Amino acid sequence: MNIQDLLGRLHAGDPRAIGRAISLVEEQSREGAALLAGLDRERIAAALLIGMTGPPGAGKSTLTGGLVRHLRDQGQRVGIVAVDPSSPLSGGAVLGDRIRMMDHALDREVVVRSMATRGRLGGLCAAAGAAARIMAASGCTTVLLETVGVGQSEMDIVRLADLTVMVLAPGFGDEIQAMKAGILEVADLIVVNKADQPGSGKLALDLAAVFARAEDRDLRLHRTVASEDQGIDTLLARIDALVQQYRKDGTLHRKREQAFTLETLDWAQALLRPKLAALAAAGLRNADPRLAAEEIIIQLQQEPQS
Repeated sequence: MNIQDLLGRLHAGDPRAIGRAISLVEEQSREGAALLAGLDRERIAAALLIGMTGPPGAGKSTLTGGLVRHLRDQGQRVGIVAVDPSSPLSGGAVLGDRIRMMDHALDREVVVRSMATRGRLGGLCAAAGAAARIMAASGCTTVLLETVGVGQSEMDIVRLADLTVMVLAPGFGDEIQAMKAGILEVADLIVVNKADQPGSGKLALDLAAVFARAEDRDLRLHRTVASEDQGIDTLLARIDALVQQYRKDGTLHRKREQAFTLETLDWAQALLRPKLAALAAAGLRNADPRLAAEEIIIQLQQEPQS
């Protein structure tokens, strides 16, 4: 199948074409680059990309499933990009398998793609961002970008989003204390999930202090019991209110510019890494590392443009 045929099927919402397109991009092939260049830009600009992050066990997958149900009730086509740790035994992605067992598995209007982190040397941000754009171009009006954990790579990925939801729950005291300084950098909205459990009230009070100076702090902190479908409709309303606010004050435009820069740099690093490794191994091992790096840059500058 040529790229134009694949694009046609993708824009028509064909799940297999969407999967094939994402695979081409993950392989960093020229076909993948050509496909990205042909995506429907209007659909991409109109779609909303929501980041979902937080420590394992906070109930992100359950909350994501609830959000998808409510979005589908609104008639939306929904995409999920699940960035997972890999199984040390099978090498497969753990979270994606769990999501696929949800009640959306047979719904053609829900597109799911799992991306494993194990063994990747860069390019994960780029691949996740490209997958989200492919889903948007296929007709997904909302794409959920879910990560497991709150490490630097996960934070970089959710920075691609138009709006990021940090999901927390009672019982994560140490992790939350360690995260507090960086929560405002990443989170547009904090959800205290499992709000029916002991300690949820104290957690909400502690987190309220994070947004103490924010005029819209009441909008940015929310409680849910995702397993009982409680608070999810209100959460979607708050997300919509924040998005409208971001459109008016220029925050959405600024976030998308920052995401473009982040993804561009990740693509550059991913595409350059093999060539840099080869140059570093080609007789430069006896040089000082700083001088070797400068020599590599000179060699790259002298190469003819393809």
